[in-house]
Amino acid sequence: MKRDELQSQLDHFLAIKTACQRLPIYPSFQRSPFTLWIKENVSKKECSFFQRDPRCKEQLCHCGYSKSDHTDEAIKPEDFTGETWDKAKHIRKVPTDAFGDISFGGLGQKTSKYVRVSADTEAEVLYELLTQQWKLSPPNLLISVTGGAKNLNLKPQLQKTFRRGLIKVAQTTGAWVITGGTHSGVMMHVGQAVREYALSNTMQGQVVAIGVATWGVIHNRDKLVHEDGCFPANYVIDTQGQGNMACLDNNHTHFLLVDDGTNGHYNVENELRGKLEKYISGKNLGNKVSSMTIPATQTTKIPVVCVALEGGSGTLDTIYNAMRNDTPCVILEGSGRIADVITQVFGKPVSQITITLIHKLMKKFFGQEYKTFTEQKIIEFTKQIQDIIRMSHLLTIFKASKDDQGGVDLDVAILQALLKASKTIESQRGESWKRQLKLAIAWNRVDLAKTEIFTEQRMWKSSELHEFMTSALVGNKPEFVNLLLENGVCLRDYLKNDDTLCGLYKQLPNCFFLYKLAKRVKLADSSNRRQALGQRVRVPAGVNISLTHVSDEVRHLLGRFTQDIYPPSDMIYQLDMSTEDISSSVSKDQDLLRQNRAEAQRDPGRDLFLWAIIQSNKHLSEIAWDQCRDCISAALAASKILKKMAEESIDADEPQEMLELASHFEDRAIGVFSKCYNSDEVRAQKLLVRISRLWGKTTCLRLALEANDKNFVAQSGVQALLTQIWCGELSVENPVWRVLVCMVFFPLIYTRFVVFRRDELIQRETEKNEEIKTVEKVTGSIMMINVHRSKLNVEPLGCWSRLVGLYCSPRVKFYGNIVSYFAFLFLFAYVLMIDFQRTPSIAEQVLYIWLFTLVCEEIRQLFYDPDGFGFRKKAKRYIHEMWNILDVISILLFCLGIAFRLTTQLFYPGKVILCIDFVVFCLRLMAIFTISRILGPKIIIVRKMMRDMFFFMFLLSIWVVAYGVAKQGILIENDNRLDWIMRGAIYEPYLIIFGNFPENIDNAKFDIKSCSMNGTDPLKPKCPKLNKSQMPVFPEWLTIVMLCVYLLFANILLLNLLIAIFNYTFEEVHDNTDKIWKFQRYELIKEYYSRPAAPPPFIIFSHLYLFIRKMVLFKAPTPSTEFKKQLNPIEEEELLSWEALMKDRYLLSARQEKSQSMERCIPDTSQKVTTLTERMEKLEEQVTQSNKSLQRIEDILKSLVAPAKETQPQTSTMPDESSNSLRTAEEEDGFHVKSHQLQFPDSKIKRFPVPEEKVPWEVSFSSYMPTYYSSEDGNGRAEGSGPEDLDNYRNPGGRTGIGGRGTLSRLGPNLNLDLVVTRWRDSARSELEFLAVLNQNQRSLALPGGPVDSLDHLPGNLKGILGKKLFEALDAKVSEGVKVSEGYVDDCRNTDNAWVETTVLNIHLDIASQVMVDINNMVISGDSCLQWQEVSSRIRLSPNQRRSLQQVAELHNTKF
Repeated sequence: MKRDELQSQLDHFLAIKTACQRLPIYPSFQRSPFTLWIKENVSKKECSFFQRDPRCKEQLCHCGYSKSDHTDEAIKPEDFTGETWDKAKHIRKVPTDAFGDISFGGLGQKTSKYVRVSADTEAEVLYELLTQQWKLSPPNLLISVTGGAKNLNLKPQLQKTFRRGLIKVAQTTGAWVITGGTHSGVMMHVGQAVREYALSNTMQGQVVAIGVATWGVIHNRDKLVHEDGCFPANYVIDTQGQGNMACLDNNHTHFLLVDDGTNGHYNVENELRGKLEKYISGKNLGNKVSSMTIPATQTTKIPVVCVALEGGSGTLDTIYNAMRNDTPCVILEGSGRIADVITQVFGKPVSQITITLIHKLMKKFFGQEYKTFTEQKIIEFTKQIQDIIRMSHLLTIFKASKDDQGGVDLDVAILQALLKASKTIESQRGESWKRQLKLAIAWNRVDLAKTEIFTEQRMWKSSELHEFMTSALVGNKPEFVNLLLENGVCLRDYLKNDDTLCGLYKQLPNCFFLYKLAKRVKLADSSNRRQALGQRVRVPAGVNISLTHVSDEVRHLLGRFTQDIYPPSDMIYQLDMSTEDISSSVSKDQDLLRQNRAEAQRDPGRDLFLWAIIQSNKHLSEIAWDQCRDCISAALAASKILKKMAEESIDADEPQEMLELASHFEDRAIGVFSKCYNSDEVRAQKLLVRISRLWGKTTCLRLALEANDKNFVAQSGVQALLTQIWCGELSVENPVWRVLVCMVFFPLIYTRFVVFRRDELIQRETEKNEEIKTVEKVTGSIMMINVHRSKLNVEPLGCWSRLVGLYCSPRVKFYGNIVSYFAFLFLFAYVLMIDFQRTPSIAEQVLYIWLFTLVCEEIRQLFYDPDGFGFRKKAKRYIHEMWNILDVISILLFCLGIAFRLTTQLFYPGKVILCIDFVVFCLRLMAIFTISRILGPKIIIVRKMMRDMFFFMFLLSIWVVAYGVAKQGILIENDNRLDWIMRGAIYEPYLIIFGNFPENIDNAKFDIKSCSMNGTDPLKPKCPKLNKSQMPVFPEWLTIVMLCVYLLFANILLLNLLIAIFNYTFEEVHDNTDKIWKFQRYELIKEYYSRPAAPPPFIIFSHLYLFIRKMVLFKAPTPSTEFKKQLNPIEEEELLSWEALMKDRYLLSARQEKSQSMERCIPDTSQKVTTLTERMEKLEEQVTQSNKSLQRIEDILKSLVAPAKETQPQTSTMPDESSNSLRTAEEEDGFHVKSHQLQFPDSKIKRFPVPEEKVPWEVSFSSYMPTYYSSEDGNGRAEGSGPEDLDNYRNPGGRTGIGGRGTLSRLGPNLNLDLVVTRWRDSARSELEFLAVLNQNQRSLALPGGPVDSLDHLPGNLKGILGKKLFEALDAKVSEGVKVSEGYVDDCRNTDNAWVETTVLNIHLDIASQVMVDINNMVISGDSCLQWQEVSSRIRLSPNQRRSLQQVAELHNTKF
């Protein structure tokens, strides 16, 4: 046999080598590697010896193929009689010849992948084919669909429910669906579901439906065969002509066509399909998440579920085998045949599932097919169904609701079945919830997590959910993030370590920020390497991305006016120099580091929100924003970051998404601030100018301005703050004329002619005190007055303070500068028109001094940088302002004009330049109107229209030049005077637009005296070409037509177009001009807030003071407190708490508005109806379960009556086959169950099926024919082991379905001893412990024990576990042990004639005994597999040993 296998492998190798040598070189680079891989790893099977099957009328081989389907080598001469056909010998493996793409044609041109594989192909190869060659993502769930293969007619409602539920669970969980792959039965329904999903979801990924079919039954399979693969193969579905064959389903995405070398035999694929499913179920779940997410010791395998519809005996075998492998099954009630048989008996006690009942149900649901089943087959069905019902934790019956509103959907039923199975399997370890939660996150089914996992039965610790939080964040599952936060995750505990946050940044999805961060890390690493040469800096190994890198990039996005949001990382220096040299530097670095860390406070909500924002994840960022403390600053910072990333991004689609998200968070900031302002105006204004420690020590107002959030700045609360700053110490209610009068006659400020803000505050406090006194008289409450008076510390302004408050007010400064500017323009005009002498007059010299003060002020503005932008950015911002550009132009022109004017030759050009400069200075005067609420927005409109007109002039110039050049060329011949050429070609056509019509195009008005014949007169234009009559010869009709056309287009069309453009611009901008004006108003207010009080030219004294203070006295400028305020920690904490309260109110009102909308009312009503229907369904189920429980109690009571009847004299007559089982309810629950499982362990032998009712020997079972089996590895020939002695040994538990010795050592009872060695953990006897053996491979525990010949000694196999010395010591104490229990054990090795009887022996050791010392030494050394474990119900042991341990606990009077 081995020689044949070696020869087969050699033939296979040679065939692969030959095929690879014959492979052509494909023009496509993508197919050639795939083809080579297929030829090297995938094989088919073919018959190598043709021998006609005498049972067939046609010329068919035993393999089922015709003679023409065999190779020439397989066809032997007719007189060949050397050997007979043998499948194992004459079916060989050769490289496959059917693979590639399969096209089914028709509408949509469906194309799938396919390959013909050998039936014994390794599952690992198939998995590699699916994931690496076909590029399928590893599944999060494997759904194996089985059922009726032909003529499956489902009810419309059930069909709809099945298709919708199957696709929903596959699409939401990323599952693979595996079926038989043919175009019939349940496979066709799966294909139709995939097709409906593909048609309705064209933009989403496809559902993976893998068809595992038998190659030998595929109709038209010859279309799929090609030595080098088919790309594609055109396959036609021919259901009419397929006969006994089957066509492939055109809606499956991938096909594995299993070939065993035969033709026409079904179910060949079952074994390979089972191997593949088992292999996939052994792979780890969640390959997309990094190993940091889930430790290797806690990995979860890919879950598998079996879904069954209808079906016959093959489906029953599939369900039975799947559940034996701990695979949960979902059976659809109402689908027919075997599925309905199982659903009818589900919930019944196993004792009630009798052969008679199965007969009845099979006849009901199988119809005529029932007559084809033999009695033996019905018995086997009964046994399989009983075992299936016994494993109820793996069985789920799905009942489709009558309408779409009630009941549970199929997808929920499938996932609930998996969770129920995992809960039962792993409940002993106490970790079932972990597996369930991992599965729910992998499937992204938050609905199941809410109903099945996060229940009131368990209280969650934050640390238990951290790994799942990471999975949800990295996997972009915001609903799970929200659910975990609601159920115990504390962000402060989760993000308390920097490693967790760095790990999140390392696992960012592909986004613009990740690209920028990687680029920054690369630059940082290179600079660190250069720096390490001099300072010996040691960077932690294995860390690529640190929070320092993140902080630098975030600061770049926010702006350089902010500070780092994360403190710098520690720098560890190697101490290779003297301690004296470095002690001072190290202490300074440590102090600086402590200061930075103290200032840079960490808020986990901020950290998570920032992580979500930089990847433009709206849903995660909304959840994280809800956790932020400084929510307004966070929203505005997000707007700034997103707009900056959108500006720098080179992607086509990302910027739009970023801008939309930025607008969303701007709206959030507006909503919260509006709530704050409506609640408390003073606190709200504090929020605007408060320095935020969490966002780079900047303010909300500065973030909004830098982010260009016009809508936020336009809010009434922001504008009220700006107005308050604009007025300074003066009240905002003061009229303009009163302020102007006080500027001239300042003593009026002491007569309450104008009101100061401090006066208003004192008046309000006084009114409040009066109200409180009134309340005191009514209520007698003195505490309120005392508390209020303690807070009142406002004193009236003094005389000097009032004077300073008046002239330092930005409003007063502005009025003074307006008056000063008008005076400057008046002096400038006077000099230009009246007093412009060769030698500068006194008035002109004053003008020069005045201009010098203006230049000094512009220089001060350029270098004044209270926000810390830096000179480079400050200069850039200065140039971008239009008014500053006019200032620079006017100053430069003035300087140029003075330079020209002071020279004799250029005196007059200098005056011309100064006149032009006067125009620029007048244009600069428009800046004073920007503060006006009426004229300010109009100036913005004018600026927009100027841009429109600038571009319109390009269009107009085309017509002007075109008409002007044509007219000049027709009228005038060869004029070489440039000034008259420009006048005729450009100037005159331009004047025509404004109504100045030319007279030289019409001969009627021609006057020869008005022109020069040869163009010699510089004051006259050149005459047109004349005839003998001294009249122009040009075509008069042409010039008139050209003029009409020009007027039509230029005057009518283009000018009206310009009017329309202006109108459109006005309508478009007018709605936003108010916002733009409010936004730009800030810069003017800030300019005059920082401007010296004295107007030019007296401002020079302020400049001198600032220069001396800065350059001579080296004093820092006084920081402004109106735009940036530092609050003390207590006040800041109170303010942020109040802001958080306002945020909650805003979110609540937003949800209420959303819920009250008409569009939301309908889904809410539908949801309420659905919930009510589900409750009714659950109530109905509870009633059904109650009825079943009552029925079961009744059956148990009836069974208890039986022993009373047995006390009567019994006859020797055996009961007939219809008699009831004599077993008790205790036996029904688990006694003698493993002993009659169909598959005998560690062999291919199957037991004779023994239903529960036929287990007792007292019950007649005439058709019982057990298989005889005795293994060859027994310990010699045991006594009485011959077949003739079997009647002397009968299993006391009943029939097992197999005779002989089996794998046991002897017939009859086989003694087994389980040793329970116990001790008290301490002298107080607080806890009882036992000695357990750890199985390293399965990570499970067991009691030390084994087979024995006599109960006087320990099992011999324990000598290797305990060691010789300890074994002998414990063996000597066997006689001192207490026998806890003994008797028959339900063991899977039991047979009718051999069984296991176990004795449990307890040896209790004293703490001080030598044996205890030896055991402890072995346990502590770690070389032994022995462990001390607490005697507890939570311990992982087999059910029998757990029961024994409970008896030991009772023996020692301790809790179990």
